[in-house]
Amino acid sequence: MTLRSLQKWHGAGNDFLIAVVHADASPWWNSSHARAACQRATGVGADGLIVATLGTPVSMVLYNADGSIAEMSGNGVRCMAAAVRRVADGEWTSLDVMTGAGLRTVSLRMDGDHGYGGVAMGVVTFAHNLEGAVGVANVGNPHVVVEDNPSWPDVQREAMAERMSSFEGGANVEFVTVIDRGHLRMRVIERGVGWTLACGTGSCAAAAVFHREGRCDADVVVANPGGPLRVQIEGDETTLSGPVQFVANVEWLEV
Repeated sequence: MTLRSLQKWHGAGNDFLIAVVHADASPWWNSSHARAACQRATGVGADGLIVATLGTPVSMVLYNADGSIAEMSGNGVRCMAAAVRRVADGEWTSLDVMTGAGLRTVSLRMDGDHGYGGVAMGVVTFAHNLEGAVGVANVGNPHVVVEDNPSWPDVQREAMAERMSSFEGGANVEFVTVIDRGHLRMRVIERGVGWTLACGTGSCAAAAVFHREGRCDADVVVANPGGPLRVQIEGDETTLSGPVQFVANVEWLEV
């Protein structure tokens, strides 16, 4: 048996296990190992596991809690940058990261074990309309944005999300309320995870879709259950900003 060193971080409640490895390390993490570590009853517990491989740039592989691979996470990439900074005992405030959705630059301000960061998320693209949705958007990963109805029970939202996600071949589904032009409220069911306390790419998708509809400004705060995230839209591109918080160092016994 071997102990695997991990860090646990969260961004607005969206929690990740992060393995920082050297480029010459023998590959070990895979879907089954990630799924076991993310399991909340018998593992450590997390929405996902990120493998950060040191190099120029740092590269990132993100496993969802079910072991599937996600292209991108706005909260996850901020947490990963903070984890790399912690391992390196660094003081830098910017890091280039190669993700499954392409190169992303993370800015980061840390105060001990917590901080705040921003990520240039790239171009948001819009897909065809889907019945029951305000819009379908891609932020490096796919999203279906739905205007929420307070009368819906969660079991109805879950059935809607399953149906809509299947139409897109797998997508995150956001249930959004417009509070005012500068504020949205959102809950999200992430593919491969389920309900999460926050979703960075989902916040960008929600803001971009409702901005396209003329219902919110280009600079908007998205209230996720785990805390607020800020989305700024310039042209087709978005920038996501939000907190990062160190939780624990973990020595996980591999299975």
